[in-house]
Amino acid sequence: MLRRIALAALLLASTPVFAQDQQAGFRVVNRTGQDATGLFAVRTPRGTGGDWGNSLLTPGRPLPNNAGFRVTPNDSAACRFDLRLVLADGRESVLRNQDICANRTLEPREAAAPQAPPPPPANARPAEPNRGAQRVSTGSGFMVAAERVMTNEHVVNGCNRIIIRTPEGRWLAAVPPARVDAQLDLALLNVPGLNAPVLPLRSAPNVRRGEGVVAYGFPLAGLLSSDPKLTRGEVNGLAGLGDNPNQIQISAEVQPGNSGGPLLDMHGNLVGVVVAKLNAQRVAQRTGDIAQNVNFAVRLEAVTTFLQRAQITPQRAESRGAEMSAPDVGDVAHRSTMFIRCER
Repeated sequence: MLRRIALAALLLASTPVFAQDQQAGFRVVNRTGQDATGLFAVRTPRGTGGDWGNSLLTPGRPLPNNAGFRVTPNDSAACRFDLRLVLADGRESVLRNQDICANRTLEPREAAAPQAPPPPPANARPAEPNRGAQRVSTGSGFMVAAERVMTNEHVVNGCNRIIIRTPEGRWLAAVPPARVDAQLDLALLNVPGLNAPVLPLRSAPNVRRGEGVVAYGFPLAGLLSSDPKLTRGEVNGLAGLGDNPNQIQISAEVQPGNSGGPLLDMHGNLVGVVVAKLNAQRVAQRTGDIAQNVNFAVRLEAVTTFLQRAQITPQRAESRGAEMSAPDVGDVAHRSTMFIRCER
């Protein structure tokens, strides 16, 4: 029984937008003539943009021909979905912009060979990691404007070469020089050919203590898995260490490598840039006590000022109405968050 519970928890963690349910949602019936090894269902237009998330099928348990699978969206008000079945022979069956509020049963039938990924833009600068680099450090960054990636100044300080890995796994080179502000600990990289959604900056209301936030990035690269990590927490304070007015304090856990990653509110809008965690060892030496989960992010006002000086007009969005789930906020962050490799 315990093993079943653990397996169910793992399954929920790996399928952030949906879960199996026998009473609600909509039903997908495989009419393709063969087993399906992958099932993807995302709100329109994510599928059109190639962002399918994770498969809803358990690895090693295909969906047989003529069998059904019940899908329950977390957002009960959502009606338009893109659906994708990946078959055992590699072909795919895709249905787009399906109104599941009007039709509760979707039956994908036609299957075609999988589409090849589009070629990179002509101005892109493909790059590969230099395995002979003497010193390497890593961090996180995110799309703040077309071909522009924001990160921390300390992530790129002293780098001879900066390359970024996109969510699709491509490596692209940043073109020097980076625009930096050491006091704010912010940097703006120019990455020609980088095409990814831009994260909007929260325009209203003002951030308050106690608000839920999500930190997204690549902590402890080389130790943990190479995929990005999500942590959820709250805004604890509206100033940083020593009353630093350019930072906020958060409880979302961060580690080395999270630096430069986005801090999002529960509407998927940017409210800060992850910058540091408190050095618990030094605090213990001074106070005799070990600080627990004290982390900081560059506050939104400082980010806005930095972008204005760089003559960048960011996208903006208000954070009002129903909040998103943490997995859905993670989906927003994933499309726009980059792994940064600094070579010296």
